[in-house]
Amino acid sequence: MIQYLQRALFVLIILSTGSTVYLYNYSTFHRCAFPLQADTHDLAPFRLLALGDPQLEGDSSLPNPDDALFPSIVNLWHDLAEPASIAQRLQVTRQSLANLLASDLPRILQSYRKRLDLLGNDYYLAHIYRTLHRNLDPTHVTVLGDLLGSQWISDEEFQSRGWRYWQRAFQDGLRVDDEISSGIQVGNLGQDDTWKSRIINVAGNHDVGYAGDMNNERIQRFEKIFGKTNWETRFRLGRDSDTNITADPPELRIIVLNSLNLDTPAVDPDLQRDTYGFINNIIVASRPVEDETTGTILLTHLPLHKAEGICVDSPFFDFYHEDEGSGVKEQNHLSYNAGKGILEGIYGMSGNPQAPHAGLGRNGIVLTGHDHEGCDVYHHLPYHPDPDSRAWSAERWATSTSRLDKTIPGIREITVRSMMGEFGGNAGLLSAWFDDHSQRWRFEYSTCSLGVQHVWWAIHVLDLVTIGLASLAALGNFYNAGA
Repeated sequence: MIQYLQRALFVLIILSTGSTVYLYNYSTFHRCAFPLQADTHDLAPFRLLALGDPQLEGDSSLPNPDDALFPSIVNLWHDLAEPASIAQRLQVTRQSLANLLASDLPRILQSYRKRLDLLGNDYYLAHIYRTLHRNLDPTHVTVLGDLLGSQWISDEEFQSRGWRYWQRAFQDGLRVDDEISSGIQVGNLGQDDTWKSRIINVAGNHDVGYAGDMNNERIQRFEKIFGKTNWETRFRLGRDSDTNITADPPELRIIVLNSLNLDTPAVDPDLQRDTYGFINNIIVASRPVEDETTGTILLTHLPLHKAEGICVDSPFFDFYHEDEGSGVKEQNHLSYNAGKGILEGIYGMSGNPQAPHAGLGRNGIVLTGHDHEGCDVYHHLPYHPDPDSRAWSAERWATSTSRLDKTIPGIREITVRSMMGEFGGNAGLLSAWFDDHSQRWRFEYSTCSLGVQHVWWAIHVLDLVTIGLASLAALGNFYNAGA
């Protein structure tokens, strides 16, 4: 019998060691990597680890802590205190015990299972972040909204989930300082290594609400814990101090935009004006549209409008009742006009051959969240004999032929698949570099997936079982040696 147990333990050790090595180096086994520069095959100077929709749940999904732990027992003492015959008291006792077994104990076990599930989910998300951060060496990190699971939670619960976000899921990550996000900061790309640890958090509907329920209080509590909702920073290609520097060296712009109140009606018009004012400031502060040495990366939560069937989520809007303000209650995409405003405003695309840069607009890429399944599309403005009839359209990036037509404006939008276990623990890997030949920024994207959360759980349970059996075997050997 002992020999069989030793053999079983040996097999468990082999399985446990192999699976653990795989789990903590899954990015290597899956051959995950940031895309290399096409011309030199070197690492790109800008490597963005993009994560979507972690949606940390919390105490709102647990039983009320103010409720009695065993209400059937509490009720039993109350019922037994009332005058009654012995038979009646026995009947009350049997009923209370039945309620204890059928209701109280399952509820308590479910509560502890849920707590364990929340704890495991935090560390599952943390495993994705830590493993990819360690193995792939990103220069920047972003989480594209829906950091938490609900905008309706109390301030206390919001702070609790914020603590879990920073101390578990993204431990060692840093909030972007207000000094950086309060104005347009310009730095040399790769000069400040702290950016590797900063988390660029984007506001999602589960964090601050849609336009119909977003208010100043929700914005303030989000910004206090996670950072500003609308801001921009810029990175220029580093130059040695003794090198001749052109007036406008190649520059990469990172724009973080709260797109959740671009559509109307909005319950707080002032917040909406702030967002549109921010967009206007972006446009005013931009280099000329014909300057191709600038690349613009837009990070926002809501995807741009696209026709049904292009992505999993189709266009959808729902609104509150009139007595509730009639505001936007839910939406899958931005409206066509809101998306058009981004493409033609921030990116300056018009399709007018008489406009600056022939209406082709600025070079860049858009990263969004919200659609948990993810999507990769090319937005373009097809030619039409009647200029007033031209309309923006979207095609899947992999099969798009319009992106080969350099005479019409267009841009790639990547909706990053959720990092939740249900969606495979996905992460997006965006590389950006300045191509000296074309004198333009280039962007390439790949993905890396851990797998469903059950894989993470199974391997850690296997490790615990193996450690437990190994400990028992060691104790047994020690006892036998002493005997």
